[in-house]
Amino acid sequence: MPDINQIFFNHKELLELLIKKANVHEGKWMLAANFGFTAANLGPTPDQLAPGAMVALLQMGIAKAGPETPDFAILDAAKVNPATKSKEKPTPRKGKA
Repeated sequence: MPDINQIFFNHKELLELLIKKANVHEGKWMLAANFGFTAANLGPTPDQLAPGAMVALLQMGIAKAGPETPDFAILDAAKVNPATKSKEKPTPRKGKA
């Protein structure tokens, strides 16, 4: 069996992983990204430089989806990461009578 050296996720799989990592249990969420842009002179050799632009993916995250967000872009946290009910009974608190 060959060594696996790459694993890819589609946008819904990535969104589900981030919802679980953020410990979110309710609401509809979509992927969010922060990009950095810069202009530069680019080319394979100094004689072939030309104006260009570079884009960097700085951060990935999740954002609450608005009512206009298409269904294909969102996941419901209650479905993909439902809150679990604690099996432990809460400890009674001592208080004034």
